[in-house]
Amino acid sequence: MIKQHPRIVDLNETEPNRRRGGDLRAMLTPATVGSTSGFMGLAIIQPGERIGEHYHPYSEEFVFVVAGALEVDLDGDTHALKPDQGLLIPINMRHRFRNVGDAEARMVFHLGPLAPRPSLGHVDTEGTDGIAHGPEFAVGGPDLSAPDHGQPSERSGAIK
Repeated sequence: MIKQHPRIVDLNETEPNRRRGGDLRAMLTPATVGSTSGFMGLAIIQPGERIGEHYHPYSEEFVFVVAGALEVDLDGDTHALKPDQGLLIPINMRHRFRNVGDAEARMVFHLGPLAPRPSLGHVDTEGTDGIAHGPEFAVGGPDLSAPDHGQPSERSGAIK
């Protein structure tokens, strides 16, 4: 069993993921910090941008809006989200986010538990035409075939 250690991961150490819209940064993950129950990140969404509709078949998603004006569609029903508000998205609920304001929006997200495999953690329900693509991260448990299974990234520093 791998012993976990506290780790600090800086936002600028993470790669932007624009595959589903916005700038999604997976920060505290099985690969970066050895987490075993879920993962956390930050969504940076510019005015007019959206994160395409999707759902998580194994994970609840917790979100907290830090800045900006967002709308979220939850199984087709639209709700406003503003700074200092949190939201729980149940397992299997379709959802998408839109920045409806005139300033950058920032939203912290956490998903747990992890899916059995990363490829099973996230299901897109709409196309991403017109959305810039970049590196992808997967929502799920560690890929047991990966040689660095559960190992923190070398850029993550242990808290001493």
